[in-house]
Amino acid sequence: TPSAPRPDWIKVRFKAGENYLRLHQMVTDKKLHTVCQEARCPNIFECWEHGTGTFMILGETCTRSCGFCSVIKGRPTTVDRQEPQHVAEAVRDMGLSYAVVTSVDRDDLADFGAHHFADTIRQIREVNPGCQVEVLIPDFNGSEEALNIVLDALPDVLNHNTETVPRLYRTVRPRAGYEQTLKLLKRASDRRHAGMLTKSGIMVGLGETREEISQVLQDLHAAAVDILTVGQYLRPSMKQLPVVKYYHPDEFADIRQEAMRIGFRHCESGPLVRSSYHAHEQTAAAL
Repeated sequence: TPSAPRPDWIKVRFKAGENYLRLHQMVTDKKLHTVCQEARCPNIFECWEHGTGTFMILGETCTRSCGFCSVIKGRPTTVDRQEPQHVAEAVRDMGLSYAVVTSVDRDDLADFGAHHFADTIRQIREVNPGCQVEVLIPDFNGSEEALNIVLDALPDVLNHNTETVPRLYRTVRPRAGYEQTLKLLKRASDRRHAGMLTKSGIMVGLGETREEISQVLQDLHAAAVDILTVGQYLRPSMKQLPVVKYYHPDEFADIRQEAMRIGFRHCESGPLVRSSYHAHEQTAAAL
């Protein structure tokens, strides 16, 4: 199914500059994966040119088949136990003071990859004292034990994306659950250490109504989420769901105003906003 025509206000500047090429080579040499590449993020050139990126651990193959995502689906390979150390070294080599780590879903693992997340957080801190760490975690199939393993490693920001409205979950996130997502975020908020922030994000343009967006905002605020991101869904390829609507920048501004009025500590809302886009600035604004 073809998507709606892309409007003029969604423009991405493609420029492979010196820093972009350096970061690309570093990721290749250390055999790392980034969600920037795997999810075909439209901000990759801007972010990599500024020396920032989001590391994707636990391999490049996901055990789920979400309708919006271009990450490879199938049977994952074994877990690389050296990966946390390699990520920590990459953070050091890039000179980062703020690192973002995410992963594919690993429903094939007993702990769903939670210990690997915790090891990566601790390795980054050991090699890079003072570096803030944000983790964008999967739902761990609802496991409270897995969530606690990550929280015990004391991330600065615990992020889990809601992605869409409840009505569209069967199509957009067929193996996830809206209530399970809210429960995870509420548990994280209840167990947070002093200074930790919780975060979630949604995509718009998949066929949701404005009223449904407002209800999601209310639900996330009730789950004590601190930071909200709202971005335009952009179809990575013809294999993913089509874009039903492109939201105007004024509509994103309206959503942000509503979120701040409800009581979120910070809301980043715009056509090219993604969870880790300007993540450091989002956290600073919330604090």
